[in-house]
Amino acid sequence: MPDTIRKIRKLLVANRGEIACRVMNTCAELGIKTVAVYSDADKNAMHVSQADEAVHVGPATASESYLNIDNIINAAKLTGADAIHPGYGFLSENPTFTERCAKEGIIFVGPSADAMNAMALKGAAKKLMTDAGVPVVPGYHGDDQSLETLAAEAKKIGFPVLIKAVAGGGGKGMRIVREGDNIKAAIDAARREGENSFSNGKLLIEKLIEKPRHIELQVFGDQFGHVVHLFERDCSLQRRHQKVVEEAPAPGMSTEMRRAMGEAAVRAAEAINYVGAGTVEFIVDVTNGIDDAPFYFMEMNTRLQVEHPITEAITGQDLVEWQIMVAEGQSLPLSQDEIDVMVDGHAIEVRLYAEDPFSGFLPATGDVRLFNPHGALPPGTRIDAGVRHGDAVSIHYDPMIGKLIAWGSDRDDALHALKRLLAETPVCGLVTNRDFLLRALSHPEFEAGDVHTGFIEAFSDTLLAPNVYEDRDYLLAAIALMAEVQAQASHGDTQDPWDARDAFRMNLPQSQRFALLSENAETGVMEPVTVSITINGTSMRAMLTGAEVTADIFVTDVHFDGLSLHFDEGGTRKSVFVDITPQSVTLIDEARTLTFDRFNPADAAAGEVDGPGTITAPMPGKILELLVEANATVNKGDPILVMEAMKMEQTITAPRDGMVAELPVKAGDQVADGTILAVITSPEDTE
Repeated sequence: MPDTIRKIRKLLVANRGEIACRVMNTCAELGIKTVAVYSDADKNAMHVSQADEAVHVGPATASESYLNIDNIINAAKLTGADAIHPGYGFLSENPTFTERCAKEGIIFVGPSADAMNAMALKGAAKKLMTDAGVPVVPGYHGDDQSLETLAAEAKKIGFPVLIKAVAGGGGKGMRIVREGDNIKAAIDAARREGENSFSNGKLLIEKLIEKPRHIELQVFGDQFGHVVHLFERDCSLQRRHQKVVEEAPAPGMSTEMRRAMGEAAVRAAEAINYVGAGTVEFIVDVTNGIDDAPFYFMEMNTRLQVEHPITEAITGQDLVEWQIMVAEGQSLPLSQDEIDVMVDGHAIEVRLYAEDPFSGFLPATGDVRLFNPHGALPPGTRIDAGVRHGDAVSIHYDPMIGKLIAWGSDRDDALHALKRLLAETPVCGLVTNRDFLLRALSHPEFEAGDVHTGFIEAFSDTLLAPNVYEDRDYLLAAIALMAEVQAQASHGDTQDPWDARDAFRMNLPQSQRFALLSENAETGVMEPVTVSITINGTSMRAMLTGAEVTADIFVTDVHFDGLSLHFDEGGTRKSVFVDITPQSVTLIDEARTLTFDRFNPADAAAGEVDGPGTITAPMPGKILELLVEANATVNKGDPILVMEAMKMEQTITAPRDGMVAELPVKAGDQVADGTILAVITSPEDTE
């Protein structure tokens, strides 16, 4: 940044998690003091400890804390902050908040309220883009929102169509309709989600592009009318219309197409006199390949994007620093001609979420264990995170743990570096999408750059197949437990041999047994299996004996350092990350995360609480709608009810054929994790 008189000396970050930490990192480089805000749930959060000051702004519920404009403004005034950076999400695209900052004499690090309003509603934005000569997808953006009109317009456009909430984002309020018979249910669901998430149930309808790529352009404008783009990002690998993997530049794009999209993005920003960081998103029809593929304006995000680090990686620019420069009234530091010749290499980013890809990407909660975003990283890699070992992912906010970014001289190098980084980044204590990400990055189609927004669905049979637990895995888990016992014994506070737990036996080999739970493939019931460990110094033989299977492995030079289990097997040195609790043992290798429940005889004696047809809440949430009545006959897979959890709607389905014997909840109920939602019985239950 050029030498200048600093207008911003103290900046409040009106956000949480990794983006709050990310903004604070740049402020520290620039000598700007930072203020964090936090809710009851975030008192001990990472962003709070990183800031110079922190102010409590309300309860855990976002509407009462991070979305509470009065509380955020009061925090800025209380601490004497010159400026507010909104991050992304929360208040980042709220024109009322922007106007309030201006009224209070606080610099808002972002675009004007007018620019936000121009792009806030998708229908109006697309008309504006059409007038600016930016191509848009054919569709209906009218004011008549009656079911009859929307259904008629969908038929006129031609199925399949995409229904969107005009104020939507992040995949919320979106439904694909392939046949006219499904239009009413889709409209109702999209409208309801739009009202719940954005207080706006207005919809638009567009022609569905069957094989699209989602490619966006990073744009920047200053207060002197200069607008530039910093090239594109391909964000096509998505689940639930939300991005999972992003890369820059877009694979396979020609120079001519890149120039055309860049010019269109700049025209879009110029049309609304845009100032600050923004992203113009296009949908590209790659049905016939990427060469000269038609592209259409989708929307403009009037804020910094989650995936901005990959643009930083290929340009060498700090986009948060650019935001601060522009907010202070400075000119953009580079012209388009200078930017065009500076792009170097390739970068890829993955979003590490607390979610279960093998159960419909259901969000997860829990305490984060092992994860260390500040550890030593391979060259060319970066981790942006808002949590660390010991922190919790709660029900109140987005379940993203962090972003892993890798740069390489070309796409192959970047991909290799990212796989290595992901493989060497253990996370446990809660379910994550780490294993899924490794599968996606290693898929031949992704490696070839042939990605589209339907990629996950197209290859779900391999990407979303649950991990298979093999006999060797149980043996290795027991060896890890034994190694931990030995490690604790060797570091004990007493030398009394009677206190040792290392399985020592006079004149006999040391041995110990461990019981783990294994799911019966036929019944689905968890059953205990026993692994016997025989120890001779640092060598161990593990033997698994169950009802039908016997297996064993022999390992030598076993060592557990509290993080990893190291051992020799068949002349090869191996290691695996290990996390052990009184309830479980988790093994994490370069491809899989396997968690084994430890068998507790007391739990077994208590018996099963729920029958095979009992449906329980997968996490705390709110019941939105009941789709069946008590005593109704249902088939396996039929929808039973809709609940909202962690900002996402979940349709709960019947686990078996039968009758709805119990339906103890109603629409509007708040339910806790594990609450019984319904009980499906079948004639076999009484036999």
